[in-house]
Amino acid sequence: MTSVHHTRAFYVINGITLYRIVTVPLLLWLLFTSRYELFKWGIALSFFTDLIDGFLARTFNVTSIAGTKLDSIGDDLTVAVAVTGLVMIHPAFVKEQLWIWILLALLFVLQVGYALIRYRKMSNFHTWLAKTAALLQGIFLILTFFIGEPLPVLFYIAAGITMLELTEEIVLVYLLPGWRANVHGIFQVWQEQKQKRAPGDARPAE
Repeated sequence: MTSVHHTRAFYVINGITLYRIVTVPLLLWLLFTSRYELFKWGIALSFFTDLIDGFLARTFNVTSIAGTKLDSIGDDLTVAVAVTGLVMIHPAFVKEQLWIWILLALLFVLQVGYALIRYRKMSNFHTWLAKTAALLQGIFLILTFFIGEPLPVLFYIAAGITMLELTEEIVLVYLLPGWRANVHGIFQVWQEQKQKRAPGDARPAE
């Protein structure tokens, strides 16, 4: 890929990511004005762009620290708006599963707080488990808005994977003394640390 095409891909991909951020006020306006039909299509499009920009970034090998941070902000805002919609449209379901929501919130605050204390910034690991959790969250929330009612089994699966993902990120913050982006998971870090601890190959004496 030429530098011109690479630059164009960089701006297009980050533009798609930025879309999720700039449309947050519009989605909230649709939600609070009870335009639920438009809201569900808008939030579905936001989740879809999350899949697209990641795929394009890997395809065209367009990665940057700024893009990674932007992607994390867009992801968090999209999920926050979707959960707000869930609370407004299906308050009874949220109340029934309140203890799960509280546990998720506590893990999220603990993870963010620990990263801010250790790195002075939020983590941007983008682990495989985080990508899986984001996919399941999106599927649950989109299906809820389009079907018209939450699917409890899918919620439990998405919530369980999200708890595992947040726990993994807390462990990663503990294991990694310095801030890093795009870490696959705990196994990758353990392998790296194991290799660093391994003694060098000693040559036999002649």
